[in-house]
Amino acid sequence: MSDYTEKYISSHLFLKREEGFEHAPFDREIACYESICSGNIELVKVFATPLCSEGYGILSKDPLRNLKYHFSISAALIARFCINSGMTLEEAYNLSDIYIMKADECRTEDEVHAVHQEMIEGYTRHMRRVRNSGIYSKQIVRALDYISDHLHGKIMIEDAADFLKISPAYLSRLFKSETGIAFSNYVSKTKAEEAANLLTFSEYTDSEISNLLGFSSQSYFIKIFKKYLGVTPKEYKKRYKFPDFMKGKK
Repeated sequence: MSDYTEKYISSHLFLKREEGFEHAPFDREIACYESICSGNIELVKVFATPLCSEGYGILSKDPLRNLKYHFSISAALIARFCINSGMTLEEAYNLSDIYIMKADECRTEDEVHAVHQEMIEGYTRHMRRVRNSGIYSKQIVRALDYISDHLHGKIMIEDAADFLKISPAYLSRLFKSETGIAFSNYVSKTKAEEAANLLTFSEYTDSEISNLLGFSSQSYFIKIFKKYLGVTPKEYKKRYKFPDFMKGKK
């Protein structure tokens, strides 16, 4: 490294410290990538932050170009995390190329942000299919997708069966045969696990989470949560609350 480069880096770091600049928390960034790899779209929404929000460095003086540079970095990192979690190289890089080209064609910052959100959700849905495709039949993979996409409302087996264009009775038998758990129990278990994630990694209250996940009442939410997690929501939050979200709180 040349003396000029070393001096430039030292000067740059000094100015950033003087300005009080801090990069986005590393733990939260990693948690976002891991939630994408898990296929959990709702948890991704908790962790994902807009490009060039607080904690992002400046890569160009031109705001739109700066946004596109960060977009390319984000696409590259997401692709590599997904490859490490089972997505094929070809699929991961093809998706990355597609989204980067879409971002490159954007003429406004809002358009880049929209493509970034589309990319995050696209990779997350692909990873969900990657994780399920080697375990379940195509119909059950689609049923699991349906459940994940409708966690914020009341999920009925009749509606899922209609989506799959099969009878509720057949879906019920197939679901129990492949997953080892009844459809309704799987829905309750998934909602309880999602509630646990939100309690750990967000600032939502118990009642807000209950409403967000479509539980009929707060008492029913507590009952289901304790059934699958072993403790009440309040007890769970005390034990497992992610500390990064408490920074700056009084």
